[in-house]
Amino acid sequence: MKNTRFLLSAAAAVTAAAILLSGCSTPEETMSESSQPQAPSYRYEHELNVIDDNYRNYYQVFVYSFCDSNGDGIGDLAGVTSGLDYIQDMGFNGIWLSPIMPSDSYHKYSVKDYYAIDEQYGTMEDFEKLAAECEKRGIKLLIDLVMNHSSNEHEWFKHASKSLRSNPCGAAKDKPCLNDNICPVHDKYIDYYYFTDEKPVGTNSWYRIGSNRWYQAVFSEQMPELNLDNSAVRSEFEKIADFWLEKGAGGFRLDAVKEYFSGNPEKNIEVLNQFMKHCKTVDPKCYVVGEVWESFTNYTKYYSSGIDSVFGFTMAQESGKIAKTINGKGADNSVKSFAQAMVTVEQKLASYSNTAIDAPFIGNHDTNRGAGILGYNETKIKAAAGLLLTMSGSPFVYYGDEIGLSGSGRDENKRAPMIWDSEGTGLTYGPPDMERQENRFADVQTQLADENSILNYYKRALRIRNENPCIARGTTEVLTVPGQDIAAVRRTFDGDSIVIVYNYSDESKEITELDGLSEMQIRGYLTVDSAEEVLLDGGLKMPAYSIAFLTGK
Repeated sequence: MKNTRFLLSAAAAVTAAAILLSGCSTPEETMSESSQPQAPSYRYEHELNVIDDNYRNYYQVFVYSFCDSNGDGIGDLAGVTSGLDYIQDMGFNGIWLSPIMPSDSYHKYSVKDYYAIDEQYGTMEDFEKLAAECEKRGIKLLIDLVMNHSSNEHEWFKHASKSLRSNPCGAAKDKPCLNDNICPVHDKYIDYYYFTDEKPVGTNSWYRIGSNRWYQAVFSEQMPELNLDNSAVRSEFEKIADFWLEKGAGGFRLDAVKEYFSGNPEKNIEVLNQFMKHCKTVDPKCYVVGEVWESFTNYTKYYSSGIDSVFGFTMAQESGKIAKTINGKGADNSVKSFAQAMVTVEQKLASYSNTAIDAPFIGNHDTNRGAGILGYNETKIKAAAGLLLTMSGSPFVYYGDEIGLSGSGRDENKRAPMIWDSEGTGLTYGPPDMERQENRFADVQTQLADENSILNYYKRALRIRNENPCIARGTTEVLTVPGQDIAAVRRTFDGDSIVIVYNYSDESKEITELDGLSEMQIRGYLTVDSAEEVLLDGGLKMPAYSIAFLTGK
């Protein structure tokens, strides 16, 4: 991370102080540095074996809040570029950027121009530099593509609105317009959106334009819905995809896919299918992940479109399988149940597509932060990360989750500033209307130096994942081990396999009843306390909330 210090305004200094002071505090349950036992030397680091394909470890960056490079208090693309060494060193080889195109909203999901960079974030040259630096590091760069709606300040919508307020030019529809296409008869952009003469009854998603027309906008008045039933609109987005792939993007995160045609998944899937065919023709290595905020049964159907990934909401948020495994009790919330859930996910995805890549996550910019849903308990935060990062597929980690960043309640709180160090390096103001965030854990630089930190737990988990390609790519088989809080799976890929054993009880366990254990050796391990280690000496000795990785001798 480059040193990007800047002078704070008086107001920003107050904000920064509130964030930083809380960010440097230590939770009561954390032992002081001097009282911590000496950590044993970790003896299982192996050569990295990273395959250049679409199975990756993704880091989600909300650009506005990530890193400010020029002192205006707003994150920018140059700030992201300055953080690439950190992102790579953590073990991520993919980045998903929140929307970066011009917009009047801080979150940039109301796009005014699909071919430009929002001036708050920098220039097209900044994006090209970011893409080139990602390419040097083997990082695939995804950009957020909003096809469901545009801004009401987009030229398409402004053109259509002007025409609808105008009188017909007098020429027939099949004849050239006499008024430069500013005409309700000839303007093609009218059909880019949903306009009607009367407001539909029983809905609040229609807004008046002029004196006698209405347009649909599901998310807000400033985000009119695009008509993806119009082949011209689909062609526009194919051109937009071409543009960004040429600029260096490695793929796209598609926003609000289930709202393309709300309540009509078959139509949504058909749109995805066409878009995927186009993208794969242009760049066979292009990666596309879709947001389908639905139940497991419903979102998995979207894999039939040929899309690479759909976000795995079944694992995410307070109600997801990961949080329930950590916070809940009973057989249904046990780690053994989690192991079986991994198999269920893999089998369901495979039933729709033989190229499906799961995209599990704990939280993102729309959800409460993982630290909060896990009670700001360091052990639970690490244990949840262990579950996420031992799943197959391409896991997504929201920026700041690796340091236990806080954020819940209103959306702005969930997109709070990244805390790089105690001096305010790269610190942003955060979104407008963000409430004060009381962060319970230390900043990036402090946690990097603490072997027992949340950050270093993530870092080792990602390292183990990058050493063993079969963790991401393999097929999962549940193995028999006694105990509800003990689970074991075998992940097999391309002739190789690795056994992953979980002790998610609150006490140390010795596991002896695991088939083939005598022929195995430790490949690596994760412990929530760096002073503890996993040992294999006759039985497999595992501390509380630890994970062991075993391979054949």
